[in-house]
Amino acid sequence: MHVRANDTERVANLLGAAALAITDDLLTAPVAASSLSMSAAAALVVLHADPGVSVTELGRRVGLTQSAAVRMVDGLERGGLVERRRTIGNWTGVHPTTKGRRTAEHLLTARTSRLATALDALDQAEVRALGGLLEKLLDGLYRGCGDADRMCRLCDRAACTPDGVACPVGAADRAARGHGPETPDTHDTPGVPGASGTPGS
Repeated sequence: MHVRANDTERVANLLGAAALAITDDLLTAPVAASSLSMSAAAALVVLHADPGVSVTELGRRVGLTQSAAVRMVDGLERGGLVERRRTIGNWTGVHPTTKGRRTAEHLLTARTSRLATALDALDQAEVRALGGLLEKLLDGLYRGCGDADRMCRLCDRAACTPDGVACPVGAADRAARGHGPETPDTHDTPGVPGASGTPGS
């Protein structure tokens, strides 16, 4: 079916309005749920799924410089939410404490609740149809940025991959790196330290 230019522009505008409204709502969720900044909230969610990454890698995933990541981890550590653990050689991994894990779970619950509310206007058939369209859209967005960890830094990994369903961003990432669909991928596997992590502070 031919799509007219003005159709694309109108849908793009509607998408922008919806994305901004949802983003505004989501930006308040971490603060309301935990009194944390967005970066700190995202860091806790990342560590909940992938404990033990370095400060440098954690900063990369949440979009902070090395120095800013160090300051963020220092603050989380002072709050009793994370701890640094030295392992082999110079490797120091950042791990969530029990309090940090509980906070991350609270953040994910608040996020999911707000997003689910945004879908209340749709029936189940429309929700399923939207899911298929979002998978296709996320695949295209990944091709634009090429950073699966950054895209999904606040994702609920378990909700994204129920009953073995593939994460569309993880699938796009595997395809871009030349891996087949059955290749294990740390992006889809909570609890497996990221392969791209590097020793940090």
